[in-house]
Amino acid sequence: MSHSETGTDGQPRQTIGKVVAVQGPVVDVKFNAIEDMPDMHDMVMTKTFDGRELTLLVAEHLEGNLARCVALSATLNLQRNATATATGQSLRIPVGDELFGRIINVMGQPLDGKGPIRTEKTAAIHRDLSKVEMNMTKLAGGRPEIVETGIKVVDLLFPVVRGSKTGVIGGAGCGKTVLISELIHNIVEEHDGACVFCGIGERIREGNELYHEFREAGILDKVMMAFGQMDEPPGARFNVVQTGITLAEYLQNSGREVLLFMDNVFRFVQAGAEISTLLGRTPSETGYQPTLGSEVGDVHERIKGSISAFEAVYVPADDLTDPAVVAIFSYLDAVMVLSRERTQLGLYPGIDPLASSCSNLDSGVVGQRHFDLSQEVLRIFTKYDELRRIVAVIGIDELSKADRTLYERARKLQYFLTQPMFVAEAFTGRKGQFVRIGETLDSVEMIVDGRVDDRGEDEFYMIGKVEL
Repeated sequence: MSHSETGTDGQPRQTIGKVVAVQGPVVDVKFNAIEDMPDMHDMVMTKTFDGRELTLLVAEHLEGNLARCVALSATLNLQRNATATATGQSLRIPVGDELFGRIINVMGQPLDGKGPIRTEKTAAIHRDLSKVEMNMTKLAGGRPEIVETGIKVVDLLFPVVRGSKTGVIGGAGCGKTVLISELIHNIVEEHDGACVFCGIGERIREGNELYHEFREAGILDKVMMAFGQMDEPPGARFNVVQTGITLAEYLQNSGREVLLFMDNVFRFVQAGAEISTLLGRTPSETGYQPTLGSEVGDVHERIKGSISAFEAVYVPADDLTDPAVVAIFSYLDAVMVLSRERTQLGLYPGIDPLASSCSNLDSGVVGQRHFDLSQEVLRIFTKYDELRRIVAVIGIDELSKADRTLYERARKLQYFLTQPMFVAEAFTGRKGQFVRIGETLDSVEMIVDGRVDDRGEDEFYMIGKVEL
């Protein structure tokens, strides 16, 4: 449509319509002629009767010159027949190094009370991926580049490859936020990287705590934050993920290694389901939106290049076959399941190695030695899981010599894969440890080969590398 092109003065052409219906966050705007209709994802501005400005994004075109829009803030006090102006452009947010240490909402407005954000550049949050060119020769010939996290269990069993996507799954109180904060701390401190934290449907309390944790850890100046909080309408929660990815793309284009955290991707799907129902779309048999696959795909296809994504995924009712979870999982390279049982035993980070998986754990990516050691660790843990049940019934003395040796080595490995965290120093009283991949492999090899069989398992709890 020609109306979204620039007018005679080079500015986007604006057209006037009027609000004809409001159903929660969904607003219908009628225009006089089809030429006046705004494009998909274009901004439409209107005002409530108490003077509050309201931003709408076009979601659908209906018969009779109707644009069905989704509001990015509450539609309370919006009147029928209120004037609505189609701006002729999509939602743009400020991008630049000025956003480090700042918190913005879906529209790029500051939430931290530190004054306005002034940048030279702005970027549209919605992009047409079909026009993005990719150098397939470079992608095919490039060797996977491992990002060292300094967290032993992650580097050993779930190696993070630059540009990969890792899902962190866990219930409340299993240590998701601490693990996320530690990864941000280590990658930002040890590498010349930058971080974007995107809170999707987050509790305000969690966002506030995270902000203060970053400030106390001294890494706030390396972190950009975008929040669409739990109390905001679904339009904000659904689109804030695009705002976060836009910030990550800016950092990627400026040649930096980017760590993108999204907490919680399930809430993005949930917001999409709320909008979909109000837009009048027939839900699928499980109650999710019919466009679930394409929405999750649109988000994940934008995360590429040097953007390494960590996504917290809430699993409803612990059902890993839930359609939303399955749709998200199909894009993840690694899945780290945080186990409540392990956190109750004080094994932090509480990642369950047997319930988790990683496609980057391949000899072609990590090397033959790393791959062999990781497989041996998983074999020992699998056998330990069987022996644990037997020991609970008959006691450790009834095991054969070989089984008892393996049982004790598994416990040492389990304790060794715990780690004192930098971001938890105030709570544990232990100094944080950054362990290089080589040191982790050497230490694991010592335990697996039996070179430290004479030591007690407690000596391996909350340490860095094994000292001979």
